Amino acid sequence: MVNSNPSRKDLARQYKERTKLGGVYLVRNMKSGKALLDSTVDLQGVRNRFEFAQKTGSCVYIKLQADWAAQGGNMFALETLEELEQGEGQTDADFKADIALLKEMWLEKLSGEELY
Repeated sequence: MVNSNPSRKDLARQYKERTKLGGVYLVRNMKSGKALLDSTVDLQGVRNRFEFAQKTGSCVYIKLQADWAAQGGNMFALETLEELEQGEGQTDADFKADIALLKEMWLEKLSGEELY
């Protein structure tokens, strides 16, 4: 009988070799329109945490906690503003720096919006 389940070692290797997709995003309060601008080197992880937070009613963003508690997590939406794929051969530090630069550019673009 052949075991078709990958080993932990194989799963860890696959995880490390996956294409990394980072970017800039907003968590928008749908009631007030106010938004939290943030960036990450792992957009899928952010999406997963956000969905989990909505389902469990727990806010993972300190700046949003008061509004989240008063209005509920369903009054917030996650909006991806820009995605960036880590280039082949690009170091994690360089990728993180590129994402930080993208965030600064978006901060300038959103200067007229009310941010947390």
